[in-house]
Amino acid sequence: MQLADLLRETLDEDSQDVWENERTPTPVRRFGVRLHTAGLSIRETVAILDLLGVDRSHGAVWNWVHTLSEAQSDPPTASPSRVAVDEKQIEIDGEKKWLYAAVDTESKLLLEVDVFSRRGTDPAAAFLHRLTQKHDVADSVFLVDAGGYLTALSRHDLSGRLDYRIRNHIEKWFQTVTMRIDRFHSFWRGSQSSAKQWLRRFRHHYNHERPNQALDGKTPAEEIQN
Repeated sequence: MQLADLLRETLDEDSQDVWENERTPTPVRRFGVRLHTAGLSIRETVAILDLLGVDRSHGAVWNWVHTLSEAQSDPPTASPSRVAVDEKQIEIDGEKKWLYAAVDTESKLLLEVDVFSRRGTDPAAAFLHRLTQKHDVADSVFLVDAGGYLTALSRHDLSGRLDYRIRNHIEKWFQTVTMRIDRFHSFWRGSQSSAKQWLRRFRHHYNHERPNQALDGKTPAEEIQN
């Protein structure tokens, strides 16, 4: 009954944007998106909402997911001392792509994530540029596993070193996101744009909603605010 109570509270919430261009209250839509982000498929999310008395179609919930994903805030601005950066090959609609990610090794905050059609110095440099636009990394030490990253870092006057131990934090993150994608499909079915949208939602979930054991149950966002 806890889920039902939560949903009832959100239905009764008085908010200015509750009925903004949508007959479903905004808190209910956010609840549905959180279910999906937590690992449920769209079909499973619809089934749970139906059990709680909210009758919405598969298409409606799909629209919530994509609409609200665009409203998710970026991670808090950080000034990390060490940043682990890496890329991993993934498959999107039958085509090989490369998932790039950067993690603050202390707060575990997922600083940035993006998908590129190929790997190499140029994509790495483009990814690092986006990172510099959002976070203060001028004095950060980047932990990488290949010399090509050192070239990309030098283009932005950033400091880095080869490291195969501390950067295990990002390997663990890749394991987490890979398991989550596998729960939906063996590979991502959809466009590269839709994969990026899902990753932005997952970044928000990972930083703001998912307790981290290494942080004594706090989220990375809570850790960085302390």
